[in-house]
Amino acid sequence: MRKLIVATFCALLVTAVPAVATAAPDAPGGVAGVDVPRLAWADCGQGVQCATAVVPLDYRRPHGPTIALAAYRVPAADPAHRIGSLFINPGGPGGPTKGFVRAYGFRGPPELHQRFDIVSFDPRGVAASSAITCRTPQEYRASWDGATARPAPGAYDRAVAGAKDFDESCYARSGGILPHAGAENFARDLDVLRAAVGDEKVSYLGISYGTFLGTVYANLFPRHIRVLSLDGAYDPESYANRPYDYDRGQYRALDAGLSRFFDWCAGAPAACGFGDGHPAESFLSMQRDLDRNPIRDEKGAFVANAATMAVQLSFTVNEGKENWPDLGKQLKAAQGRGGPLLAPFDDSTVNLLAANTAIECMDRVFPGGLRPLRAKLAANVRTGPLLGPALGYGPPSYDHSHATACTQWQAPRLSRYAGPWNAAGSPPILVTGTIGDPDTPFQDAVALSRTFDNARLLVFDGEGHSAMQRSACATGHEVRYLVDKVLPPRGTVCADEQQPVG
Repeated sequence: MRKLIVATFCALLVTAVPAVATAAPDAPGGVAGVDVPRLAWADCGQGVQCATAVVPLDYRRPHGPTIALAAYRVPAADPAHRIGSLFINPGGPGGPTKGFVRAYGFRGPPELHQRFDIVSFDPRGVAASSAITCRTPQEYRASWDGATARPAPGAYDRAVAGAKDFDESCYARSGGILPHAGAENFARDLDVLRAAVGDEKVSYLGISYGTFLGTVYANLFPRHIRVLSLDGAYDPESYANRPYDYDRGQYRALDAGLSRFFDWCAGAPAACGFGDGHPAESFLSMQRDLDRNPIRDEKGAFVANAATMAVQLSFTVNEGKENWPDLGKQLKAAQGRGGPLLAPFDDSTVNLLAANTAIECMDRVFPGGLRPLRAKLAANVRTGPLLGPALGYGPPSYDHSHATACTQWQAPRLSRYAGPWNAAGSPPILVTGTIGDPDTPFQDAVALSRTFDNARLLVFDGEGHSAMQRSACATGHEVRYLVDKVLPPRGTVCADEQQPVG
């Protein structure tokens, strides 16, 4: 397998030619030298229109091999007052965008879907745009058998060996797309799509990882921006070039979010329903029990354990205070060895986690390779003692669980963008951060707002991942900016969080 992998990547490298200039010319037609695709929009169900955009696989060879991107649109509900297209990206990376377009096109802030066509596309390597495949769903689920949520002997060595096998599976099954997936090519794809929908300048809303994509776009095409709203922001320099530092913030933020839930749970045991007033202790006891006795089906096949539960929790904690009573019910069900937290990873989650790992390994370089990994990973895991051991030493899964895979990554990073980050010459950019965000730490939003030459920080004083449609106040400011290009006043803090019952 290794000889095949090396040969495949070498072939890709042999065909490479010198890269285009970092920033394309400011002509509204799109990326220099690239033909603008024609989009034949057609109904594809539930009010969404679909089209295929054919773009270069490698922008350094604009007339070479191509890749087909799946694009989605809900037309503006008020075409007489239409501004243009609003490109949206839900983050991840790794999730399909059709459902996100449908949600914003029919249930999002009304003024957005009245005044804009709501548009997105599956980034290359995701869903219907040549999805990255690493392990089959069955293989991936089985790889968690033996992973633990509490520190265990041999966990580091097992994690490194498992991550190497994961990487090689990615190369074998997706070697053609891997070098071309990542943030820089997304930004070029976005500019080509901007031209394809007929917009002189882009209007963009990025959530979570979508803020990093938007940041790269802002630096490659600063004068092609109409408005850029980045909610749940990444610190781009830390994320791309100091990933151990970035991951440490995520370990800390996720554990802090779960701890704040436990504090509420201890103070409102009836509303929470988990832990009888001692939720943290009950949680640790449940982890130890599930480490010793994983969930298996009637044939003895692995289903779930405390480590897979940690991954499920990393998504559930993102939903904020309004979801805390339901989270208590889910933990109570898990205590009885059932419920959604102990469900096996479904196929869509497996697909998301494969692309999430691979794309982030394309975007980020962990300095020093394996040499510093053991000590730096251990230090990061210690900052998140509740969920850190499962995420750090389990198979590659979501966000800050990627160090073991990315330190051993062999695919050429032909789409990696490493800076600069200040977006010189851009119009004002809106950056939104949530103080209690368990996924993208609030300090990242502060850092990004200071990194741009021209940006405004909007603060949501609440829990959960991102602010759009979680805070009416923050949503209102973001909508006004997107529609009218009006920034919130300096120092604006929104605090209209939906409180849990009890």
